[in-house]
Amino acid sequence: MVGIAKLAFRVVLGGLFIGHGTQKLFGWFGGGGLDGTEKMMDHLDLHPPRRNAVLSGVTEAGCGALLVAGAATPLAATGLVATMATAIRTVHGKNGPWNANRGWEFNAVIIAALGMLVEGGPGKLSVDAVVGRARGGTGLAIGVLVAGAAASTAVVELGRWVARRDAARVVADAADESTADEANSKDDSKIDSSLATKR
Repeated sequence: MVGIAKLAFRVVLGGLFIGHGTQKLFGWFGGGGLDGTEKMMDHLDLHPPRRNAVLSGVTEAGCGALLVAGAATPLAATGLVATMATAIRTVHGKNGPWNANRGWEFNAVIIAALGMLVEGGPGKLSVDAVVGRARGGTGLAIGVLVAGAAASTAVVELGRWVARRDAARVVADAADESTADEANSKDDSKIDSSLATKR
C-alpha cells in the first residue's frame, strides 16, 4: 500500500505541475503561453523575461514528469521547490499565509510535501526503485529544500539585477539622446544667427 500511496501522490502532484508548465509554454489548459508568461515575468522583474518564462515552464513540466515517473526524484523535487519558493518570494509572500488573500499556504504545503516525499523515498513503484537508485533520508530532504531555496534566490536576485541594469541603460540612453538634441539645437541656432548676420 505504501507504494500505491506514493505513486498516487506523485501522479497527482507531478501531473498538476505538468499542467502548469504546459500552460506557461504552450498555452494549454487555458494558460497564457510563452507570451503571457513573458509579460508576467517582466511584471515580476524576473529578467530577461523570455528566458525566465521558458525556464519556469520547462522546470515545472519537466520536473513534474520526473516526479510522476519517480525518476531522479530528489532533482525533480529540488526544481519544484525552487518554483514554489520563487512564487512565494515574488507573488504570494506579501499577501500573508491565507489563500483567500492569494497568500502562500498552498505553496508552503507543496514544499513540505516534496520534502516528505524525498525523505521517505519515491516508493517501490518508481523508476528510481527499478534501477536501484531510490534514496531517502532526512539529510537528503534538507539538502533538497536548501538547494531549492538557493536556486530560487539566485533566479530572483539575478532577475532583479538585470532589471535594474536594463532600467539604468534606458535612462542613460535617454540622457544621451537629450544631450545630442540640445547640441544639435545649439548648432542650428548658431547657423540661423550666422545667416541672419550675413543678411
